[in-house]
This record gives sequence, structure tokens and C-alpha cells, in this order.
Amino acid sequence: MPDSKPEQTDKNGPMKVVILNQYYAPDVASSGHLLFELAEEIARLGANTSVVTCRPSYGPPESWQPCPRKETKNGVKTLRMNVTRFSKDNLIGRLVNIVSFMIPLTLFHVLPKRKGKVFLYTTNPPFLGFVGGFCSYVFKHKYVVLLHDSYPEIGVWLGKLKKGGIIDRVWQWCNKIMYCRANQIIVLSEAAKELVVNNYGPDPKRVRVIPNWADPNDLTPKPKEESYFAKEHNLLEPFTVLYSGNLGLYYEFDMILEGARQLLGENFRLVITGAGGGKDNIAKKIKELELTNTILLGYTPQEEFNDALNCCDALIVTIAKGIDGISFPSKLYTCLSVGRPIIAFSTPKSELRPIIEQNGIGAWFDITDAEGFVEYVRKMIANPNEAKDAGIRARKLLETNYTVEKSGKAYFDVLELAHRE
Repeated sequence: MPDSKPEQTDKNGPMKVVILNQYYAPDVASSGHLLFELAEEIARLGANTSVVTCRPSYGPPESWQPCPRKETKNGVKTLRMNVTRFSKDNLIGRLVNIVSFMIPLTLFHVLPKRKGKVFLYTTNPPFLGFVGGFCSYVFKHKYVVLLHDSYPEIGVWLGKLKKGGIIDRVWQWCNKIMYCRANQIIVLSEAAKELVVNNYGPDPKRVRVIPNWADPNDLTPKPKEESYFAKEHNLLEPFTVLYSGNLGLYYEFDMILEGARQLLGENFRLVITGAGGGKDNIAKKIKELELTNTILLGYTPQEEFNDALNCCDALIVTIAKGIDGISFPSKLYTCLSVGRPIIAFSTPKSELRPIIEQNGIGAWFDITDAEGFVEYVRKMIANPNEAKDAGIRARKLLETNYTVEKSGKAYFDVLELAHRE
């Protein structure tokens, strides 16, 4: 990547970009940290960049770090709105939080301040981009939609929404307006592009696949022996497999817990950290299966995250059946960053599989294959150098393909295309 900033995009100065998202660093939501890094990168590349978000509210209250309402840092102007912060695990509370964010956002930060700007609408909250779609009927409004998780498809998959019901049909109608009127669309995978094009009909040429990333300078490998987290939880000697992240309902854990059951009495530990709608069920199964080799913990504070990721010998990435195209596990990139082999669970057609297998960075298994998981763990225990070599390849893959510099330049180019229209 060139170190110098590109030429200004027009005679009036640099391209003006406004990023809109409910969560933003220092919030614990992974999308918030990705957007934080993205904002600084596109500012470095020459965009006049601002972010409109709200106070930390994604995780439990103990994770809410104090931060200024307004700040300018590394070329990015950030405004954090004062909105309600009810638990997102409560449907009514979550809806109130969304409404208290979207109404003032629209009235005070989109409608009166749109001229000469390109807006990047994310899917946090999932219908945030509707603002852009409907505003574009009233006035010229340049915007890009960034799809992280696709709704209403997730709601239907989880059984929260009835397929073909009134909410599903209205939501899909609104999505069609949002996507078809967007100047550009960014998705995380080819499966997501296929879903958007087939379900909502935008021109495929306007749908761009740009993967997520992790910061190789922020998250770095270090020996497990140097991890305070490993020492605290007595993980130095046993072969330790870690899952760190969202414990939501569209991630699979049954086969992992069954694998831990089969490995009882062996030199093995399973560590699961995070929060989400599936955590209580995981805790229940750990108790039912008497998994004395398994530890379930809450969110890791951001300042301890790198140390905690290095507590293990291998890391788990999982995605449930039927989620391909609807969501993609961005935790893959953070796992690559610390130079550990990746144990991935998905359906055979998932894009996770070729990433793991073609690059030799771990092992892929079908989401029902607990036995394959157990066999691989035993193989790694017997061949520690093989595990270390896979970890080295994982780190190299991150540095080559999945950095904010590479993805950020792709974002900048897409935003510039929207700006020129």
C-alpha cells in the first residue's frame, strides 16, 4: 500500500464519509472495533471521516467503558449519542434502544447534514439502511450499505419470525428498496453476495465482496507460557482449545461439548469465553455432561484480549447450518492473528472450509463431527510441532490477505465510486 494519501476526489476537497453504526469502540461488539479501524484507515487514505454511534451498550454493563461524547482522533470525528441502554437480551429493551438511536440519528445527522457526503449504513441495527433507502426518494442521497448479518433471514432461521409472514414480507420489501437504491453494497462473502442479488435484485456489479480483518499489530502471537490468562486458569500444561466471542444462537457448540466429553481424563482443556443468547444452554450442558475439563467465562476485557487469545494451543471458529450468506464469523481473523491452528465447524459448502483446508492452517469439520474434532486434538497433542507450523501459516495468511490496509483500500475505492455518482 502506498504511504502517501491519494489525490483529493474533487475540487471541493476530500471525499466526506459518514459511518453510521449502533456500536463502536470501545464497545465490545466486534463490528464496533472493525469500524473503528476502518474509519481511521479511510481517514489516513484521505477521506474526511466522521462516525455517528452511541455510548457503549453491547455487552454487560461491566464492559461499558467511559468515553467522550465527542472526540476527534487520528482524523476521525466521532459523535456518541445518548440513547437508552436496556439489555439487548430483552426484545422490548432492544427495540427501545434501536428507536432511541435511529430517530435522532435520522432527524439530526442524516436529513440536515447530507450534502456532499457519502453515508455508510451498516446492519447494526439490522434495518438502519432503511433510512438511506427511503431518504433517497426525497432527495439526492449517496449511500453504501455494509451487510454484516442479513435480516430477516436470521430471524426466520432462528424461528423468531414466520417465513412469509407479514413482518418477513414487509422487511424484505424494505430491504429491496435499501439495496436497489444504494450506490454500492459491500458484503463479507460470495455467499452473501448471492443472497443479496437473488433475494433483492440489485445489479451484481454494485455488490462488492470485501472480507473483514484483524490488526496484526494489535493482536500478536506469544508463547502460551507467557500468557497470564493461561497461568491464572492452569492451562499451561494441558492442550487447550479456546472459543472466544459471541455465544449467539447461530453458532454451534453441541459437537464441541461432545468432543470435550470424549476427551475427559486426557491432557485437554476447553475454554469458552463470551456472552450471548446461547450461554445459559452451554452452561447447562457443561453441568449435565460433567465436563470437568471445560471452563465457561464471560467477556474478556479489551485490554486483556491479546493475552487471553494466547492462552491456548488451538482456536475454534464455528457457524451453524443454514447461516451461510446470512452471516460470516469475523472471529476467524482475530484467531489467525495470534498464530494458532484453527479448528473450524460449518457445513461442507461454507467458505470457511476452503480457507482452512487450502491454506493448511488447521482443520475443518462438519458441524456434527465431534469424533473428527477429538481425533484432531489427539493428533495435535501427539505432534506439537505440526500444530505450531499450522499456527505460523495462519499468522502469515492474516498478514497477506486480511489486514485493515488491504480491506480499507477496497472500502475507500467503493466509497469513492459512490461519491462520484
